[in-house]
Amino acid sequence: MNILILGSGGREHALAWAVKQNPKCDRLIVAPGNAGIAAVAECADLDILDGTAVAQFATENAIDFIIIGPEAPLAAGVADDTRAAGFLTFGPSAAAARLEASKAFTKDICDACLAPTAAYARFTDAAAARAHVTTTGAPIVIKADGLAAGKGVVVAMTLTEALDAIEDLFATPAGAEVVIEEFMTGEEASFFILTDGVNALPLGTAQDHKRVHDGDTGPNTGGMGAYSPAPVMTPEVTQRAMDQIVLPTIREMARRGTPYQGVLFAGLMIEDGQPRLVEYNARFGDPETQVLMMRLGAQVLDLLLACAEGRLDSARVNWADDHALTVVIAARGYPGPHAKGSVINGLDRMPEDSRHMVFHAGTTLRDGLITATGGRVLNITARGDSLPDARNRAYAMIDLLDWPDGFCRSDIGWRAL
Repeated sequence: MNILILGSGGREHALAWAVKQNPKCDRLIVAPGNAGIAAVAECADLDILDGTAVAQFATENAIDFIIIGPEAPLAAGVADDTRAAGFLTFGPSAAAARLEASKAFTKDICDACLAPTAAYARFTDAAAARAHVTTTGAPIVIKADGLAAGKGVVVAMTLTEALDAIEDLFATPAGAEVVIEEFMTGEEASFFILTDGVNALPLGTAQDHKRVHDGDTGPNTGGMGAYSPAPVMTPEVTQRAMDQIVLPTIREMARRGTPYQGVLFAGLMIEDGQPRLVEYNARFGDPETQVLMMRLGAQVLDLLLACAEGRLDSARVNWADDHALTVVIAARGYPGPHAKGSVINGLDRMPEDSRHMVFHAGTTLRDGLITATGGRVLNITARGDSLPDARNRAYAMIDLLDWPDGFCRSDIGWRAL
């Protein structure tokens, strides 16, 4: 098969690495890709938000299967365009991707199917939102309704932080409407489910670290590391999440005439064994994908094909009794202003095999040198027989890295360990 993956981050590098291992994959193109992805696939300069251009590129390159990585092309309807052009595509329609693209829409779905989630209120007026949080108090969660590249959620621990968040989010393009939620306590986990619109297959669990500093302190980020599986997602909790949240959502989406096909990423808060929905994402998480792909390997392509072709009722996930952990290396200053263009050395000293991988998130090749181009730059990922084993392998790899302009947390996995 000729396969096209859309995206350029660590998530897409991990997907490409896993897909390439499957003998069904003859030719693999990633658009636009990055310096690490170039080692396992062809990279193509393509506007992945332009569905017509993507379909034209797929035609010219005899593509058999398109995998859409990030949320932006999904929200832009690229999956609709490629399907209309006759291409087998993994990823939800724009209408179904509203589960991520609109927090308010997701709350409506939860209300309709009685899925447990945080109590909430919706506002299109900043003054009304300020009055609400002043009455409710903190801690409280403020969310921009639309896509905000991972920066549309503020967990405000004080009233001042909440009021500032309202002003900031209403000033963004994603903040025409703001959803204000109760602050849920418990342990958070990421739950990934494949669905073809009718059938659903639990794919795996992970937990990530959102805060930038050790001990889960400092501002929120896109994720500073992750590990899989998530200990809090016991078989009992997983079944409750499927029965009370995921399956009712899938049925409600189908009832509305917008069946969901692709990966459904449910962010959950678990307290006393009871899961509640924090939010949905319409794509694989980042950096959770990196640990999932390390554990799943080549079978990922077979599972994605079964999902896209409506064959999930006969698909099975073959799990090894293993663990994976990834540590994000970010540019100094992240998630605030940070410099770009510094050279990263030491990558050639790092092992890359079935237990050790460096997934590139924000890199480019310039004059023969790997340089940093993003905030989150590398995902140092390892698989082991236990979580401590995976953690030790990942941090041993980091010791080989020579990049003074980068930093990482030293305690990824600490909650489970």
